[in-house]
Amino acid sequence: MISTFLIILLITAGGTALTYLYEKEDSLMVRLAAGNVIGSAVFGTLVFLLACAFGLSAGTALVAILLTLAPAALLAKKDYRRRFKANLNKARGRLDGANLRKLLKFGYYVFIFLVLWFFFERAMLETKDGIFTGGSQNLGDLPFHLGAIFSFTEGNNFPPENPSFAFAKFTYPFLADLVTASLMKFGAGVRDAMLVQNVFLGFSLVVLLERFTGRLTGSRVAGKIAPLLLLFSGGLGFAGFLRDYWSGTQSLSEILWKLPRDYTISDKFRWGNSLVVLFLTQRSLLFGMPLALIGLSKIWEIYAGDDEPTDHEPPKHKHETAAPKTFSGEITAALVAGLLTGLLPLIHVHSLAALFVVCAVLFFFRYDRWKQWLAFGAGVAAVAVPELVWSLTGSASNLGKFIEPFFGWDAGKQNFIVFWAKNIGLFAPLLILGLFLIYYTGKKNDEAADKQSEIRNPKSEILLVFYLPFAFLFLICNTFKLAPWEWDNIKVLIYWFVGSLPFAAFALAWLWEKNAALKAVVAVCLVVLTFSGALDVWRTATGQINYQVFSRDAVKMAELIKQKTPPKALFLNAPTYNSAVVLAGRRSLMRYSGHLSSYGIDYEPRETEVKRIYEGTALAERLLQKNNVDYVIVSPEETANIEVREEFFDKYPVVAEVGEYRLFKVK
Repeated sequence: MISTFLIILLITAGGTALTYLYEKEDSLMVRLAAGNVIGSAVFGTLVFLLACAFGLSAGTALVAILLTLAPAALLAKKDYRRRFKANLNKARGRLDGANLRKLLKFGYYVFIFLVLWFFFERAMLETKDGIFTGGSQNLGDLPFHLGAIFSFTEGNNFPPENPSFAFAKFTYPFLADLVTASLMKFGAGVRDAMLVQNVFLGFSLVVLLERFTGRLTGSRVAGKIAPLLLLFSGGLGFAGFLRDYWSGTQSLSEILWKLPRDYTISDKFRWGNSLVVLFLTQRSLLFGMPLALIGLSKIWEIYAGDDEPTDHEPPKHKHETAAPKTFSGEITAALVAGLLTGLLPLIHVHSLAALFVVCAVLFFFRYDRWKQWLAFGAGVAAVAVPELVWSLTGSASNLGKFIEPFFGWDAGKQNFIVFWAKNIGLFAPLLILGLFLIYYTGKKNDEAADKQSEIRNPKSEILLVFYLPFAFLFLICNTFKLAPWEWDNIKVLIYWFVGSLPFAAFALAWLWEKNAALKAVVAVCLVVLTFSGALDVWRTATGQINYQVFSRDAVKMAELIKQKTPPKALFLNAPTYNSAVVLAGRRSLMRYSGHLSSYGIDYEPRETEVKRIYEGTALAERLLQKNNVDYVIVSPEETANIEVREEFFDKYPVVAEVGEYRLFKVK
């Protein structure tokens, strides 16, 4: 674990240096949070390029680390070094003179870090009985990510081929898993590497969301509230908890330590809690969202910027040096931010799609700043287009399955309004209140500033228009299906939520600052907004869930496979998510159909062939030769899911055997 910490710190240093190229002013904490995400994105991309040429090894990963760290040389320049020292001095100043306010602020971040640590610590559990997960929604996703990671470390899968569907390009955004695999090349275990990576990315997300909210609303209180609403998101499912408690015989303490189910995700509740249903299961989103927030912050800066930038902007704090704000400087900053945002296709392509919609809408409201828009767009395109072309060339995904009319997202037969009211609860009225208050307070401030003028400062209108593309995302996600499985619309829909958070948080902050009575109202609102999500996060973090993913024999068989078969061998296994082949990092002719269908892959013809082979039909041998299969595994996963005629395989040599697991060499 120590090596993982050190490597992440090194790549964070390089990423932090890059923040000085696109951001005039920011605290050291925000720069470090952005630096962690940027450094990881640059490092992962460099590893991908180097591994495609030379394979993945400690040597190629080390070269990628050194290249990622190279931007730190910027601090040798006087201007950048001065700004870095100003950040350090300001950070030291905030630590001087401890008081209650500073302790509470420090405690806020400690609380967030501990929640993330104990939560992500449950993602993967290695025991003497096999591999388990403590995430209620992670049973299928954990083996998927392990399959990707081990395909890089054990199978040297470069250029990446889909380990779950042989002969097809791996088009799923895999960079989060590739970074994990790279960390493992320096001796880290897969569990520790994922844990540290997830916690650092999660903490960076919190800091960047706080900063994004503060920039939009001008409220530090709103900035603190927004991450809490994201991490503990959930609707009115806590009503089910109250029913379980009142109808049962357990005390409150007893039921809290043995919660019977999740309260944010079920047949009726589909929004879920972001940590439980998204960030734990979809590691690419955990990586992509903080990078998208960096892009959104730059988009806000371009959209809300002055028409004529001044030569210099005076320092806001005594320790800071005036940062240049020239027109050419704005263009350069937009270009650099675009280049970094353009790394998203291999990280989380839905994040890039959401940013595209935001840019496309806002451009028409500030086309006078077309040069800044062009610089940002050119930067994104320069990196994203080649990555997208590479991903789409040779893909097995049928893009025609991704977009079709579909009303109501995942509401099913429920009333649309009732469905959303249950799933997000008080969030909707607070969002509306926040949008109203933005307009109301802007108008009131303008009138107080100049009662004689009939021309209002456009700040409030700017904020309201900025929200339009996020509202459009909500509309699109409730009108069309953007993936073969309609629930996957949440990968875009979550950006409506992120864009809405500053306004809902602003409403709570505005009420909080009024009087003591409204503080009590805000406290009640926060409880209602976060109660359901907090229950689900608590259930995970306290170890109340233990789902077995791989048995002890499956783990042992995976080790034998790594020892006795070549890295590029092709395996036949049942179309399940938890085959022992996953842990060996070898390719499968086909794995879990649920994953394949969600990526728009037409898997049914191959699934039929897999079943015919295991049935030992007259065509079995011909199908083995046709698909160039090297090894066939027969295990409890096969016998439980498909018909297996085991005597058909007796003519082939047994390469490895553990308990009920047998591996046959058929080529």
